[in-house]
Amino acid sequence: MIAHRLRPALASLLFVAIAGTASVSQAQGTGVRPEVGKPLQAAQALIKARKGKEALAEVAKAEAVPNRTPNENNLIQQMKGSAALAAGDNETVIRTYEPMVESGRASGREGLQMVQAVAIAYYQRKEYAKAAQWTQRYFKDGGTDGAMRNVQLQSYYLANDCNNVNRMLGSATEADSTRKPTEEELQILANCYLRGKDTGGYVNAIEKLVVFYPKKEYWTDLLSRVQKKPGFSDRLGVNVYRLRFATGNAGTAPDYMEMAQLALQAGVPAEAKVIMDKGYAAGVLGKGDQAERQKRLRDMVQKAYDESLKARAADEAAALAAKDGNDLVKVGLNYVYEGNAAKGVPMIEQGIKKGGLRRVEDARLRLGEAQLFAGQKQKGVQTLRDVKGTDGTADIARLWVLNARA
Repeated sequence: MIAHRLRPALASLLFVAIAGTASVSQAQGTGVRPEVGKPLQAAQALIKARKGKEALAEVAKAEAVPNRTPNENNLIQQMKGSAALAAGDNETVIRTYEPMVESGRASGREGLQMVQAVAIAYYQRKEYAKAAQWTQRYFKDGGTDGAMRNVQLQSYYLANDCNNVNRMLGSATEADSTRKPTEEELQILANCYLRGKDTGGYVNAIEKLVVFYPKKEYWTDLLSRVQKKPGFSDRLGVNVYRLRFATGNAGTAPDYMEMAQLALQAGVPAEAKVIMDKGYAAGVLGKGDQAERQKRLRDMVQKAYDESLKARAADEAAALAAKDGNDLVKVGLNYVYEGNAAKGVPMIEQGIKKGGLRRVEDARLRLGEAQLFAGQKQKGVQTLRDVKGTDGTADIARLWVLNARA
């Protein structure tokens, strides 16, 4: 994934290396003999013309001169490294620049450019641990080229060093971070965990992707993995469908039909009506060879909704008089999906407070979902953060919170 980002870095390095050889002509007045200086000048011109192999041949002529001075040797090595860069000869880049840096013969800006060149040369030779080591040194020595961050990250990834990948991205994925991680960085993190068969780490990385880059395919993966977790309850199918619709992972005629039927089974015909109405408004339902079947379901939903309205006063009174809060939650949900959140949300809260619920965490989950549906985002997120349970309720709640953050 990083290859297209490396080319600009290499082009920049090559330009800097070429510019750095301008001192060859000036150095002839400081002890560089013509038999050394002339082939180096020829090499310099060839490098500028992007003829690296020919430039290396000229450098070889200078190397063949006997009794070279330390200054001549230093210039030869600089030019040799530049020519190797132009030629794409990574082995020669490493063999030339690494000793110069390690010996202290190259320092400052020139030394930093050599460190950068060595790091990328190791990367291209697929010696990723070495590439990571030299990239670390580049930043430690004051390097600021943003492309080198990608080289370092990819080097860790290709060396199967997921701990360092996560370390690099850790601060950038915190809520208060001033730097947003790139999508490519988070993909690298996810793939690193996937390669290492670390399911927990992988899911954590995908969760970061849906927060920063909430694409349908990331949500598809995340929802699928959550549903496959051991102990995930089938009764949460309606909750999964709510998330699927919210994240663009539902919208076909069967999706609308299934969601409406699940809402009916949950005792919330008002939500079933909302779903069917949306399906027809979107032009998905009411067409094709299934139009008649879809109409029958719509009529069934409408009938259940009408009956719910007629019985509402009696149902509400019975719910208030009941010893437990189960029916209060159900009546409150119908109010919410009818558009009366001002009455419905407090009723759900009253039902939860009353107690005696068959499934307390389900009720809290439904409350959070209802608050989000009603536009009460802050309250909904806070409610969902408090949802517990090992049967999938806490997982669904966490995904709603992630969707709210996106």
